[in-house]
Amino acid sequence: MVRRVRNFLATPGVGPFLALIVAILFFRFQTERILAPGTISLILQQTSWIAALAIGQTLIILTAGIDLANGSIMALGNVVMTSLAVESGVDPTIALAIGFMMTTGFGLANGILVTKLNIPPFIVTLGTLNIAFALTRIVATTTISGLPDIMRFFGNCFSLTDIIGPGLADALSGIVDPQLLTTPITYGAVAVVLMYFFMWFVLRETALGRHIYAVGDDPEAARLTGIPVNRILLIVYSLSGVFYGISGWILIGRIGSGDPNAGQTANLDTITAVVIGGTSLFGGRGNILGTLIGALIVGVFLTGLQITGVDPLYQRLITGVLVIGAVAIDQFSQRMN
Repeated sequence: MVRRVRNFLATPGVGPFLALIVAILFFRFQTERILAPGTISLILQQTSWIAALAIGQTLIILTAGIDLANGSIMALGNVVMTSLAVESGVDPTIALAIGFMMTTGFGLANGILVTKLNIPPFIVTLGTLNIAFALTRIVATTTISGLPDIMRFFGNCFSLTDIIGPGLADALSGIVDPQLLTTPITYGAVAVVLMYFFMWFVLRETALGRHIYAVGDDPEAARLTGIPVNRILLIVYSLSGVFYGISGWILIGRIGSGDPNAGQTANLDTITAVVIGGTSLFGGRGNILGTLIGALIVGVFLTGLQITGVDPLYQRLITGVLVIGAVAIDQFSQRMN
């Protein structure tokens, strides 16, 4: 029985999911508002763009790398998209495409520097963090508003009533909380969930996914088995750049404007989500759905602390404790294996 319980707890994603339940129960004893449909919707909205950003971070960490520049790259794509559409009069669809080209190009550049020059990912992304940060301030110094509808698409909402219809919603109102049926759900939150399940399928069921794990576990052994390690790394860094662009687009919908100050701590927030979600910083081990749960854990903690009136400084302190604890558990697990 003990062995079965241990194996169950070792299943990828189970530990983070149990931690999410514990976090929700903890704040449930503090305030009933944490389980209110409106609060849950708010957590999903606040978490969506960080969760999208964390997909790219997860892919890079699975290859035993790390990306310190993802928040700055996302912010650069954010202001490039919005400034072109609003200030330069570029067609919004083309502006979005140029923004995605920018973020993907930065990801590809990181991959080239890591693979061709053998510079450690930490150093490469530390440099590109500063480059992207400076370019963001060159493109825009203030928020950019008056955006076209397509830019704000991911901020649009729907409810369960919109899906099932008012008649069925009225019939269910006596069974479930009516607020649950009318609570707004953003398209951005739905898109993030779909992206996570898509990447879960890619990592679990495709050759690319298996190669990513192999490269992170032992790049030399992967090379000897015929896996094109450098090509895999280039794909991972470029694909991460695509997700940074999507994150920037989701954030535009979330706040309704382009913000050059966005994402200043996003690199740390995504690393926190990835590590809490059970992905090893040593590479080769982890589950991308765990990252989604890790992002939700951080969202629950920050929202719960805000509701209970805890000072923002303590919110960051607790987040730091969470990530240190998660890394310590990862280190212990590595030694046990």
